[in-house]
This record gives sequence, C-alpha cells and structure tokens, in this order.
Amino acid sequence: MSDGGSPNNSAGKPEEPPQQVSEHLNIKVTDNNNEVFFKIKRTTALKKLMDAFCDRQGKSPQSVRFLFDGTRVSETDSPELLEMQDGDTLEVHQEQIGGC
Repeated sequence: MSDGGSPNNSAGKPEEPPQQVSEHLNIKVTDNNNEVFFKIKRTTALKKLMDAFCDRQGKSPQSVRFLFDGTRVSETDSPELLEMQDGDTLEVHQEQIGGC
C-alpha cells in the first residue's frame, strides 16, 4: 500500500542545490548618466572593468572613484573578494578634491 507519496522522492531525480555558482557575473556600472553592463569572471581583478568603463566614457581612471555598497573599490579587488552577486551595481563618482 502507498503512504500517500514520499516528499523526498520527486520522480527519482536528486534535487540540485538552490545556489549554483557560475564562473561569470553580470555587473552593472553606472555614473548616473550612463549604464554599462560587463560580464566578468569572479576572480578577475576589477581594474579591467574599471579601465574598460573609463575608456568607453572617455574618462581618466584617476578622475573617478568606484563604489560597491558604499565602499570604495580597489583595482586589485575581485567580485569574489567583495562577495558580489550576479546583477550587482558598481557606482562611479567624480573625484572631489577639497576641504580645509
């Protein structure tokens, strides 16, 4: 006799883990005027992405700052190190010099 079906047996297929980590991420980079999407590996240094954005926008890499979740991003940081997820956004701000 049947006991109404076993919840662990779903047509004989093992369940895959809900979080399947892919090797690449899609990252949006925005400076509030433009949005550029990049697909990079989790282990790639963000310097490549930062330089590519600046080249496309005609900006000097020394004149802008990149932020992720309000924290400044270093050229040597990687998405893996910053625990970035697919679809995350990097913000680009013009460097401001000043103060007393």
